[in-house]
Amino acid sequence: MIQTIRKAWGIPELRKKIVFTLLILLIFRLGNAIMVPYINRDALALQMQVWGTGLLGLYNVMSGGAFATATVFALSIQPYINSSIIIQLLTVAIPALERLARDGGEEGKKKIQSITRYATVAIAILQGWGYYMLMKNYGILTEKSFWVALVMIASFIAGSSFVMWMGEQITEFGIGNGISLILFAGIVARIPTLITRLITYIQLGEFYPQYYVWVPLVVILFIAMIAFIVLMNGAERRIPVQYAKRIVGRKQYGGQNTYMPIKVNMSGVLPIIFASTFLAIPGTIVGFVDPNAEGGFAKFISNVFSTNSIWYAILYFILIILFNYFYIAIQYNPIEMANNIRKNNGAIPGIRPGKPTSDFISRIISKTTLTGALMLAVIAILPIILGAVANMNISMGGTSIIIVVGVALDTARSLESQMMMRHYKGFLE
Repeated sequence: MIQTIRKAWGIPELRKKIVFTLLILLIFRLGNAIMVPYINRDALALQMQVWGTGLLGLYNVMSGGAFATATVFALSIQPYINSSIIIQLLTVAIPALERLARDGGEEGKKKIQSITRYATVAIAILQGWGYYMLMKNYGILTEKSFWVALVMIASFIAGSSFVMWMGEQITEFGIGNGISLILFAGIVARIPTLITRLITYIQLGEFYPQYYVWVPLVVILFIAMIAFIVLMNGAERRIPVQYAKRIVGRKQYGGQNTYMPIKVNMSGVLPIIFASTFLAIPGTIVGFVDPNAEGGFAKFISNVFSTNSIWYAILYFILIILFNYFYIAIQYNPIEMANNIRKNNGAIPGIRPGKPTSDFISRIISKTTLTGALMLAVIAILPIILGAVANMNISMGGTSIIIVVGVALDTARSLESQMMMRHYKGFLE
C-alpha cells in the first residue's frame, strides 16, 4: 500500500486528489475540537464513563471521540450511516424504490441519494434533540432555555450535514469513498489513546506482573487480526460459468469460460454494527431509567449486556451470524442470478439451467455466508474475551479493526484503478 501511495504521489493529477482528501480529513479533525456551548465538560466526562458501554459508547467510537466531548461533529456520520441502512432496507420492502434502484439508471441512483440526504437530516434532528435532552435531564448543561436548545440542536444538525457534504466531496474529487474515509479517520484518531493505555498497563506491571504478558499478547493479537482481515477481504468462492458460442453476422460471441465470484465477506462490517447497536439498546435504556441500580432486574440486565460479560460475547457471536444471513438474503437473489446467466446463454457445468442453477447458487452462498459470518464473529469477540480474561479495557475492538483495514484496502484499490486508467488513457492518446 505504501508503494501504491508513493507511485500515486508522483502523478500530478492524483497528487492533487490526495492533498484534497487530506485537507478534508484535516477539517474533519479540526471540527472535532470545536465545542458546542452551554455544556459542563467535567460532568459530561463523568457521565460518559457510565454511557461508555452502551449505544452511546458505540456512537463515540464511530465519531472518533467527538460524541464524548460534545463537539459540533458529535453526531459525525452516524445519521448518514443510519439513513443509508434504512433506505437500503426500504428499497427491498417498497416496490417503487426497488424499481427506481433497479431500472432507474444513473437518475435513479441520484434520486435515491437525494432521499438518503433528506433522511440524514431528519435523523440528525432526532439525534440532536435526543442528545440535548440527555444532557438536560442529567444536569450537564450550564444553562437551560429555548435559545440554548436551539443553538445546541442546530449545531449538531449543521455538523452532521457538513460531515456528510465533506464525505461526498471526497468521493467526487478525492480518493476512495468519502464516508468510509471519514469513519476511518475518526477511528484512527483513537489509536494514540489505545497506545497510551497499553503503556499505562506496562507501567502498572510493577504492581501487576501479569500485564507484562498480556500487553504483548494484545499487540500480537491485533497484528494477527489485521493479517486475517486482509486475507478474508480477498477470499472468494468462484463458481465456473460457460457461455455458448453465438454467431451474429460474421462475428462470434461467447464461447469463453469464466467464473462468478462469491466473496466470503459479502456484507462487510454491517452485521457487526447491527449486532452492536441491538445489544447496546437494553443497557442504554437501563442507564437512562435507573443509572444507579444496585440490584434487581435493572442490575441484572445491566450486567448481562455489559461489554465485559460472557453473555454479551455469546449473544454478540450469535447475532452477528444471524444479521449476516439477513443482510445477504436481502442483497443477493439466487433466482435473479440464475436468470441472468441463462439470458446470456451461460450455464454452470454439470448444473441444468433454471431452478437447479438457482438452488446450486443458493447453496454456495449459504455455505460462503456461514464461513464469512463465523470469521466476522470470531474477530468481533476476540478483543472482548481477551479484555475480560486479562482485566484490561481495550478501546479498539474488532469492529474498528475491520473498518480500518477494509477502508485502507479499498482506498489502495481505488488508487491502483485510477493509476491504471491514467496509464491506458495516456497510451490511447
